[in-house]
Amino acid sequence: MISGFGSAVCVRPVVSFSNTIRRVHNHGRVTCLATSMSSASMTVARDAEYELENRKYELLNIIQDTQRGLVTTADQRSTIEEAMVVVEGFDAGKEIDLSKLDGTWRLQYTSAPDVLILFESAARLPFFQVGQIFQKFECQNESRGGLVRNVIKWSVPRLLEENEGATLIVTARFSSVSARNIYLKFEEIGLQNINISDDLQAVIAPAILPRSFLSLQILQFIRSFKARVPVTSPERHSVGGLYYLSYLDKNMLLGRAVGGGGVFIFTRAHTLIC
Repeated sequence: MISGFGSAVCVRPVVSFSNTIRRVHNHGRVTCLATSMSSASMTVARDAEYELENRKYELLNIIQDTQRGLVTTADQRSTIEEAMVVVEGFDAGKEIDLSKLDGTWRLQYTSAPDVLILFESAARLPFFQVGQIFQKFECQNESRGGLVRNVIKWSVPRLLEENEGATLIVTARFSSVSARNIYLKFEEIGLQNINISDDLQAVIAPAILPRSFLSLQILQFIRSFKARVPVTSPERHSVGGLYYLSYLDKNMLLGRAVGGGGVFIFTRAHTLIC
């Protein structure tokens, strides 16, 4: 026997089976707890989104029979205001994302006097019609502002096509002055896309006769006619104003003209307008 090795004992570490089971059990509890918390968070987010969509639907339902704000009572306006505040609460405190704002929005309701006067004129005057009204924001690659076009479709019955006879465009530059406020600086007013009625075309170029070169030139001139009138000049300041964007998502835009200029409710439009 070699001295020093005879008394050596090889000891294997003792692993407690119960401790192993306990660690596996605790790990499973942590995993299940994390999964449960994640599932709960998803459920809360899903419920919040469902609630928001319901509130947006209620708002659109309330304004449905108001003719875009022309026909409302004081009680209706109060109810609409309350419904707007509820929707705005889901987006409170967030900075406007210009990439979401970019695009075309169709007016569904307003209390702005300068827009309502158009609807009132169309209701009173048989020779004037107001069609769809849009706001088209161009700010996809901008960080602090961009261009906005207020697009108004209008017509004169029997002379122009119904509701889509001509397009009036008011163009403005806008810049972000806070998380929610933008400042509009109007630049020009334009008239384009004139579509004359079949009756007027028949007067210019009767259907029973071959269209002459002159009549074709007249028709082409009317269709391609564009007029632009600047609203700024070196001698005067540009007309402008503050606009508060109170709610924005992929399909709804709520806005308020600062200074009592009225409220606006828009929905996303997927139509090429100009």
